[in-house]
Amino acid sequence: MAKEINLVPDIKDEFLRTLKFRNLVFFLCIIISAASLIVILVFVSITSGQKNFINSKQNTIAALEQKINDYSDLSDFLTIHDQLGNISLITENKVMLSRTFNILSAIIPTGADYINISELSIDLSGEAPTFRFEAQANAGSEPFIDYNVLDSFKKSMQYMRYDYGEYVDKNDESIPAYCIIETADDGSVLRDQAKGYYAYWLIEGDGCNPSAEDEDEEEEEETDASSASENLATDTTEQIEVIPTREELSNQLGYPLEDYKGQNVVRIWRTPQYADWYKEDPNEDDVYMDLDGSIHNVAHFNSTCISYSGTENSSGDAITWSATNTCKLVPGADDGSSGITIEESSNGRDASEELVLRFSGTIAFASEVFNFNNHHMLALSPSGRYNVTDSYSQIQSIFAERAADCEQDDTVCTTTPTRNTNSNEEAE
Repeated sequence: MAKEINLVPDIKDEFLRTLKFRNLVFFLCIIISAASLIVILVFVSITSGQKNFINSKQNTIAALEQKINDYSDLSDFLTIHDQLGNISLITENKVMLSRTFNILSAIIPTGADYINISELSIDLSGEAPTFRFEAQANAGSEPFIDYNVLDSFKKSMQYMRYDYGEYVDKNDESIPAYCIIETADDGSVLRDQAKGYYAYWLIEGDGCNPSAEDEDEEEEEETDASSASENLATDTTEQIEVIPTREELSNQLGYPLEDYKGQNVVRIWRTPQYADWYKEDPNEDDVYMDLDGSIHNVAHFNSTCISYSGTENSSGDAITWSATNTCKLVPGADDGSSGITIEESSNGRDASEELVLRFSGTIAFASEVFNFNNHHMLALSPSGRYNVTDSYSQIQSIFAERAADCEQDDTVCTTTPTRNTNSNEEAE
């Protein structure tokens, strides 16, 4: 066997290994450098592309801006757009000045002791709507000047209430306000002397029956196929329109119908019908009213201010119903700190030369009273009488010519004693 003799010295062998390692390092550096160069080229291309893209978009924006600026009706368009964007805000801040008549008919006393307004200014711009007025009080009998009339007027403010809410159908679906008639032609409230106040629901009006519209949408898809085949079958048949009777239509709609000026309407009670609605053990489909005031299966009025409750008497054979109204027409009037302020008073003579008590003052009302979004608003007098009218004919007796100051030679006017309500003594 031949033997190999290593004639390469150890130093030479170490050199060769070092040379191989150097070549490997050079090779790896070349690979890394190439990869880095590729990354740099990609980055440069992306940056350049983004810059070109941005420049292109900027040019497009500039062209569109110039096109918009050249639009001749731009100012009108921007005005309309701004107004459309503020519709909800405008609606929220909208006020109903016509409710002034309703409020005046509730707060101004009439009868034997009455008050006439000679000047009235209304400010609805602040948080609390304010009436500023000049008026005259007449006791209705000699000596006609009686501070009791004015004092009663002031104290009655703490008992003034208002009410608003919405009418709903028997499924508690809200009925649009335009579908409700609450007043007669003369502006007087619709009222039954025995059962209270009510409204007419124009149930056949467009969009006036929300529950029926929901049912129609569900049935529409089911009837599309069948209606197509029926149309083919009836093309050659003369169509005869069949008008249902009021009774048939009533059964179809699920409400008792009445005639109002030639229209089919449903009477909705604003005043709960306790005797008719309360049932001790009602069936599921019965019209009934719970002792907590909740009403079921009948169209009715959902009040925001008034809550109802019933209490069984000790024998359990009768229910006592009560109503609580938390909405004060003149907030703070009970403590005298706000609400109504009488600024001055003096003797005078009215247009009929009768002695009257002249006075001026301000009344600050609850802010919700004139809010457009609060529908079916009612001002309620201390006796519980509902005054719901915007008809001037109903309140024209409230206004009168301004009373004149006492003349210097009118000793009757200047010296007539008046009763002081605090001491029940006569004062001059």
